[in-house]
Amino acid sequence: MLTEDAIDRFRQELIVAGYSRRTIEAYCEHVREFFKFVKKKVEEIERADIIAYMAYLKEDKNASNATLALNLSALKFFFERFLHKKEVVEDIKSPKKEKKLPTVLTREEVRRLLEAIGKERDRLIVEFIYSSGVRVSECVKMKLKDVNFEEGIAKVVSGKGAKDRIVILSKQWIEKYKKYLEKRERRGIKSEYLFCKGNGSKISVDTVQRILRNARRAAGISKKVTPHSIRHSFATHLLEAGENIRKIQELLGHANLSTTQIYTHISLEELKKVRSPLDELK
Repeated sequence: MLTEDAIDRFRQELIVAGYSRRTIEAYCEHVREFFKFVKKKVEEIERADIIAYMAYLKEDKNASNATLALNLSALKFFFERFLHKKEVVEDIKSPKKEKKLPTVLTREEVRRLLEAIGKERDRLIVEFIYSSGVRVSECVKMKLKDVNFEEGIAKVVSGKGAKDRIVILSKQWIEKYKKYLEKRERRGIKSEYLFCKGNGSKISVDTVQRILRNARRAAGISKKVTPHSIRHSFATHLLEAGENIRKIQELLGHANLSTTQIYTHISLEELKKVRSPLDELK
């Protein structure tokens, strides 16, 4: 069985490699669960054990391909880079990702969602994600010093993939945020963060998710609404407005254009503009 001391050393390796806190915790948990399953010592693990565990996750736990891929990534890092036992995971193919189209709100649904948010700070948070396309993890960590209100841009510091990037800000949002910030400061709330709690500390990802769940119910929207679906809506609406896909790629912080190109498949408004050939018959 794997000791907690080994897990701690594995965690340190992941920290040095630059992984996010969330990924580190997930990788450690996946490796821990693997050793619970095999009930073997580290030096006894064979390639067949990895295959058996992946099959168990798929057949017994009904795990998705994305979950299988995450487990395999964790085990590959553990055996290849941490223990230098490449042969254990060699040539094990990662499951293909299921091609699910992301949830996208219409412009009308976005309007209804924002109108359903009563608290000023909460509405500004959702508007910020929709107007800039930032990830929720980037939103909660955004600091005032990284926002240039005059230029209408903000710098996302060390976003996913440890790359800084620039995002755009809505002029309308800037004006509303400045008024909100004045009120926040008058209440004696001092914080380095763009969005904060009453004591000035940063808000959590869970807080943003809860804001959207409550707003979705209040707005009567049947679709599942998450911070990521707001980000998807940002990209899709830009594409529908005729914006260049490479610019959208840069704003979203996608390393590969292929990741951004999923939005070319989900633009319902653009599809609706296509005329059926039957209607063209005279």
